[in-house]
Amino acid sequence: MNKIIYEDCIDIINNISYEKLKNKTFLITGASGMIGSYLSFVLKVLNDEFHANIHLLLNVRNKNKLPQELLDDDNVEVIEQDVITPFRYDKKIDYIVHAASPASPKIMVDHPFEVNAANTVGTYNTLMLAKEKQVLSYLFISSREIYGEPIDNINYFYEDGLLGQVNPLVARNSYAEGKKAAENMCVSINEEYQINTKIVRLAHTYGPGMSIYDGRVQADFLKNVINSENIIMKSEGKSLRTYTYIADAIKGIFKVLLDSKDIVYNISDDKEISIKELAEVLVSLSNNQSKLVINIDESLKKGSSSFTRGILSNEKIKKELNWYPKYNVYDGFKRTIEYLKEEKLCDTKVMMKKH
Repeated sequence: MNKIIYEDCIDIINNISYEKLKNKTFLITGASGMIGSYLSFVLKVLNDEFHANIHLLLNVRNKNKLPQELLDDDNVEVIEQDVITPFRYDKKIDYIVHAASPASPKIMVDHPFEVNAANTVGTYNTLMLAKEKQVLSYLFISSREIYGEPIDNINYFYEDGLLGQVNPLVARNSYAEGKKAAENMCVSINEEYQINTKIVRLAHTYGPGMSIYDGRVQADFLKNVINSENIIMKSEGKSLRTYTYIADAIKGIFKVLLDSKDIVYNISDDKEISIKELAEVLVSLSNNQSKLVINIDESLKKGSSSFTRGILSNEKIKKELNWYPKYNVYDGFKRTIEYLKEEKLCDTKVMMKKH
C-alpha cells in the first residue's frame, strides 16, 4: 500500500468509532473510485492492523480496476456488476456506502443519461438491498451540486437552508438532478420503512486516487505540475471554492455513517480559495518546474460546472460530530503530489521491466 494512503488510513482510524465496524460486513459501490478505494483501504488496514474481522463487499463494473492488494485480500469479495442492475446477495450486510457515480465533468457532458442512472437507479437498487438486509446504516455520497446556483445574496449553503437553481432541461445537470432524486429516496425510505439512511454532501474533494485526467480544474493543475508543465488558466479564476483533502472527507463519512443522529451533513474545508489562488499554490509546490500563465478563452466552458457560486457550510458536522479538517490546501496538495510522483515512478519501473 502506498505510504501516503497508509498514513491517511491510520489517521482516519484514530479519529472514528471503528469498534462499531468489527465483525461486520460492509458493501461499497464504486469501490475503484477515489472515495470507494479510500474506504476500502481503511477497512483493510482495520483488518490487518486492528484485527477487526470486517468482510468487504466491493462493487465495481470491472474488477481489474481494483488495486491488487484488495483483490488478493481474503476478506474481500468482489461484486462485479453495474449498480443499475439489482443486487443479489444471500448473506448478511451491516453497512452500505453508495459511492458509485461518475464525477468527471467530461463524462457528465458526454454521458449524462448514464450519470443520472448511476445516482437514481443505483440508489434505488442499493436502498432495496439495505431494506432487505435491514442494515445498521446506509450512506449515500451526494454533492455540493445539489444546491445549484444560489439566488439573491446567498453565500453559504446550509443543510436546512435554501437551495439554489438547477435547470433540469440542461443535460449537464444530470449529476445534480440525479443526486437530488437519490437524496429524496434516502429520506423517503427512512420515513416509510425506518431504514437508517445517511447523506453526505461533499464539496470539491481531492487527494490520492483521484484521476488527473477527469477534466476538473484541480486535476488539470495537478497534471501540469506532475508533468513539469506550465499551468495555463483559461479564465481569471475568480470563483471561490473549498477543497477538502480525501482523508478529511473519509473521516467525515465514517462519522456520519456510524455516529450521526440526523440524515444529511455537508463535508467541506474551512478555507475559501479562488481558482487562481489554487493555481498559485500548486505552482509553489512545483519546485519552480511550473509557472502560471493566464490565457483567457471564453469559448471553453462546455465541461465546466453549471454552478459558480455558493460555499458549503460545515458548521453542522463540526458541532454535532466534532469533525474538523486536518489538512489545509497547501499540505493536502503536497501529499497528493508526493503520491502521484511515487505512482508515476512505479509505473515507469514496471514499463522498464516489461521492455
